[in-house]
Amino acid sequence: MAKEQLQVLNALDVAKTQWYHFTAIVIAGMGFFTDAYDLFCVSLVTKLLGRIYYHHDGAPKPGTLPPQVAAAVNGVAFVGTLTGQLFFGWLGDKLGRKKVYGMTLMIMVICSIGSGLSFSDKPTSVMATLCFFRFWLGFGIGGDYPLSATIMSEYANKKTRGAFIAAVFAMQGFGILGGGMVAIIISAAFKSAFPAPAYEDGALASTVPQADYVWRLIVMFGALPAALTYYWRMKMPETARYTALVAKNAKQAASDMSKVLQVELEPEQEKVHTQDKGNDFGLFTKEFLRRHGLHLLGTTTTWFLLDIAFYSQNLFQKDIFSGIGWIPGAQTMNALEEVYKIARAQTLIALFSTVPGYWFTVFFIDKIGRFWIQFMGFFFMTVFMFALAIPYTHWTHPENRIGFVIMYSLTFFFANFGPNATTFVVPAEIFPARLRSTCHGISAAAGKAGAIVGAFGFLYAAQPKDKSKRDAGYPAGFGIKNALIALGCINALGMLFTLLVPESNGRSLEEMSQENEEENGATEMKPQGASDFRTVPVGSV
Repeated sequence: MAKEQLQVLNALDVAKTQWYHFTAIVIAGMGFFTDAYDLFCVSLVTKLLGRIYYHHDGAPKPGTLPPQVAAAVNGVAFVGTLTGQLFFGWLGDKLGRKKVYGMTLMIMVICSIGSGLSFSDKPTSVMATLCFFRFWLGFGIGGDYPLSATIMSEYANKKTRGAFIAAVFAMQGFGILGGGMVAIIISAAFKSAFPAPAYEDGALASTVPQADYVWRLIVMFGALPAALTYYWRMKMPETARYTALVAKNAKQAASDMSKVLQVELEPEQEKVHTQDKGNDFGLFTKEFLRRHGLHLLGTTTTWFLLDIAFYSQNLFQKDIFSGIGWIPGAQTMNALEEVYKIARAQTLIALFSTVPGYWFTVFFIDKIGRFWIQFMGFFFMTVFMFALAIPYTHWTHPENRIGFVIMYSLTFFFANFGPNATTFVVPAEIFPARLRSTCHGISAAAGKAGAIVGAFGFLYAAQPKDKSKRDAGYPAGFGIKNALIALGCINALGMLFTLLVPESNGRSLEEMSQENEEENGATEMKPQGASDFRTVPVGSV
């Protein structure tokens, strides 16, 4: 039997969309803008780093980062992010969402600046310093995942909760887009101000000395949006669900939400103490395993599988586009020209597929539901990956490149109008308040484990088999085909594990987590793929 809901929580569930909803989206979303910018901007400058620090005997031909260095530069931030998601997810449930929310931003500001100040006359020292700061940058980014998702879910009403959480995550698309645009502007400005001089044989110098400032400015720009958001984050009140259900302070919860909702709410301290009866189990208990074990398995596995595909695609777009000839070979252009063309290609993909995909989820998640969007996204990602991989030689012909780019863009569209958004939304809705941030952090950390697999695995799979070509910086060959086939199989597995994830559309957080059930009255919530999955109402005949 259900317990009587606290008035303050009920007021949040039924509140009309108000200005505070939009301010919360912007405040939390700017963190995700910064997260995406910082994680993906490095893919725009890795080739430039190779040209500057790993050129070949001083000759005017392009350099490339050794595979182990490229793997470290791309992957170390993900290791930091995974660690931060686990740590700050746990801390958000122990100390409160707001108390640790500002910490993550300050870490991101300091480490973004530090990444660009990685000075040394030795390439190994520059890369080691860069990796150090990018690890801690990732640590701060990791904290933003569980905290932003939890705060937005606990502020939202149940009718449009999915759209609000998805809108926060959709700022990631603008972060990717922003990274490309900043790289275009900076590289174009330097290219115009410092044109590459010609050598005696008429060839252009591959790298002008000023190119060293380009990558530093690009990575340091990520500190700006994080710094601008800090003040507003500190002004947000703690969420009522944490204050009432975890901190047990009904008076403070009612006071905070009375100001936010602009209504009078009575503190109900006596009700607060009844909420934990039968619901005070911990994460490592049989009761949690019975109620939410399959849900946690579903959220972790689907996020893990999704991020293998999503992050490998984002980080190594430049290699794929070089492989099919859409971006010219590195040996045909100077360093600043290469940064410009890589950034332009990735910006086009973000503008016409990545960003629209996020906002399709925002508009449809509370109509279609989380489950079907996730299942559909994995399905179409599988289809398009195989469509690109199986006839790969067909796509490498110059007349077929545009078709390849269009289909490749569609994989990004359905990643974002699909599991990349829903894997972020669902863990913030289905677990109890005192474990919500922790469980979201665990789910997100599983995703970053997948990103690490994608970053390292795709890097080595896509390397040219010929060592001389690999050393000279030539684009990947048929390794890309095998990588795309593997990603297609991974997406197919994602469809299967989506069956473990329950549908949370239109239900309150307490209903989903069963926190409003009487002791011994809670029943195991079935995942979407359980026996009632295909049950539909049938009219009388």
